[in-house]
Amino acid sequence: MTRLGLLALATALPGMALAESHMAEGAGGALSYGERPFFLIEAMQDGPLKDKLMSCQGQSPERTAFSIAHRGAPMMIPEHTRQSYVAGARQGAGIVECDVTFTADHELVCRHAQNDLATTTDIVVSDLGAKCTSPFTPAGEGTEAAAECRTSDITLAEFRELNPKMDAADKTATTAEEFQGGTAAWRTDLYVDGTQLMTHAESIALIDSLGADFTPELKAASVEMPHDGFSQEDYAQKLIDEYKAAGIDPSRVWAQSFNLDDIKYWIENEPEFGAQAVYLDDRYEAEDDDEGLIDPMDPSSFKPTMAELAEMGVNYIAPPMWMLVTTDEAGEIVASPYAEEAKAAGLKIIAWSLERSGPLAAGGGWYFQSVSDVIDDDGDTYAMVDALAQDVGVEGIFSDWPATVTYYANCMGL
Repeated sequence: MTRLGLLALATALPGMALAESHMAEGAGGALSYGERPFFLIEAMQDGPLKDKLMSCQGQSPERTAFSIAHRGAPMMIPEHTRQSYVAGARQGAGIVECDVTFTADHELVCRHAQNDLATTTDIVVSDLGAKCTSPFTPAGEGTEAAAECRTSDITLAEFRELNPKMDAADKTATTAEEFQGGTAAWRTDLYVDGTQLMTHAESIALIDSLGADFTPELKAASVEMPHDGFSQEDYAQKLIDEYKAAGIDPSRVWAQSFNLDDIKYWIENEPEFGAQAVYLDDRYEAEDDDEGLIDPMDPSSFKPTMAELAEMGVNYIAPPMWMLVTTDEAGEIVASPYAEEAKAAGLKIIAWSLERSGPLAAGGGWYFQSVSDVIDDDGDTYAMVDALAQDVGVEGIFSDWPATVTYYANCMGL
């Protein structure tokens, strides 16, 4: 942060110390909260939580595993890039996420989805666009512009030719160049130029050098598995093997998957890594006639139950934030029946993802849907964080701008 920025904050928050109180040296460079935590605190309603957070404004940032960098710091920097990971770590995230998928030659790379290259890179305006599963088609009368480009459409060498961009697309585009636009107004394209894509192995080396730990997510394949002889088990094993090859202690790795079979595979075949494997719970997406559908407010709908998951050897469960909270009669954000059942079964809980909703004046959107009636503005960000930490008792929170969570964790001694 610039000295001018610090002086501006000091004016807005009386008594705030200067730069040395908001930066601390850590592996990979100086840790810094930047301005956002203080902007959010300033927007809060007066009360004990605001008073507590304001009382910590002179603290020095410290790295904390409670703060998890969701794809790096993609609120402002293209996700799953070297620069985004560095930014997340410099904001004090103790754990950094690489979503893992594979190329045509079965090399592991960091992408949120196997088929997201059209919206996260410049592939549609490059020579590689012709290799896409569905090359760019312009918007027409009653149709939107579209493209589907998979990492499995190209080799690792070709993947390295691509340039990252903010995850977005202009669905009204009539040219591939126009399709590259569409960045949300509350994000920015200011930090796109010069960003670099990462392989999974490269992310391990980088995150290790930054002094942070790892939470790779094994992404569902867009292609039918096995893919040219590469099975789902091969895929799950290769993810673990790259940590072994890098000499990373299993206690530093929280491997994730939405596929419960992947979690079971790690528990059975790589028990040291399986002990910290994280089951990403997306059973809220099941169809109404699917037995897997669950209602976070109705424990009788949980199939398998939390106790059954624990019996399988699952120790960590990670649903979206809204599943973990509800409101009480006083309008306070409190733990949901889902959260209470998970805790009763001895499961450790991780929440996702903060700072992904944009301005909260309209209720916070999808991530805040269970508490939207009490979400009024950005100051409510910390009301959600506090409820997740204190009422739910989560182990950590994913965030698209980790400094927000880091500040809270440091202030509360988490």
